[in-house]
Amino acid sequence: MLNEMVFRSEDVPAADRLSYWAERLEQTHAPMHLSSDHSDDFRATQRVLDLGAVSVWPATIPQVVMRRTPRLIRQSDPELYHLSFVVGGTGAGRWDDHEVVYQPSDLVINDSSLPWEIRGDRAPVTTVGAEIPKALLPLPRGGARRAVPRRMTTRSGIGALLAQFLLRLSADTTPYRPSDGPRLGTVLTDLVIALFAHALETDSALPPDTRRRTLMLRIKRFVHEHLHDPGLSPAVIAAAHHISVSYLHRLFQHEEATVASWIRLRRLEAARRDLTDPALRSAPIHALAARRGFSCAADFSRAFRNAYGTPPKDYRRHALTAGKSTPG
Repeated sequence: MLNEMVFRSEDVPAADRLSYWAERLEQTHAPMHLSSDHSDDFRATQRVLDLGAVSVWPATIPQVVMRRTPRLIRQSDPELYHLSFVVGGTGAGRWDDHEVVYQPSDLVINDSSLPWEIRGDRAPVTTVGAEIPKALLPLPRGGARRAVPRRMTTRSGIGALLAQFLLRLSADTTPYRPSDGPRLGTVLTDLVIALFAHALETDSALPPDTRRRTLMLRIKRFVHEHLHDPGLSPAVIAAAHHISVSYLHRLFQHEEATVASWIRLRRLEAARRDLTDPALRSAPIHALAARRGFSCAADFSRAFRNAYGTPPKDYRRHALTAGKSTPG
């Protein structure tokens, strides 16, 4: 089965349960303040499923108010997106820009870099939460606050696929091996990318800045889907999106790297994940490099060492050895 941990507030004395749960949420998402009408006997449960860089945690929590404040953000920001699929219960969320009311079948989206407040109603709330590093989601830099909805439906389309994946995965993890965790994490990340892209697609009547952010999301998704192609280039990307190469470069002026550098960084990240995958331990390193679009093994080795400070062969050996020594 997948690597999994179970936490129950009842495992500690009643007087310590609310503070214990605040510590749990700090570990699974980010530091936050908690208050509850049940603070004298707070009964909550949580399972944490290890999917590599991604984690999923089904939980049932009684009435609670959770606040992530600007001060807490300054103290600690793990740079995560949090998605909560609401299975049972209702409540409300408040951000600087707006408020939403959530109910079963809703997907509530949070950002560890933004202040927010979530209030649960009297009945316990059951959710399946997912924590995804921002680096894995190709959202336009700085655009998440304005672009990503805070609440989305899962009753149809891609939202329904995501909800079914979370429910099936959390219902029974016994068919999977621990080594399946990172692969399932990739599936989950791809579903979230697709959901966000679908939500942001719009017509030309929207403001130019919104269209630019949406176009960037499509471009980055295209790059992720074509990392295996050694011919992927700014010219290919521009042609696929019916824009000029010069305009593509202007779009990337708002990003952390040029177009070519961004492609190389994504290829290196994907190759690094492959090197740590036990299921690929017998695959030659040059084959893994080619799988991610590096046609020259020497170029890959040099780029990998420059990025991570060690040759890919040594990185793989250390990662797989460390994985063997980890219980579970």
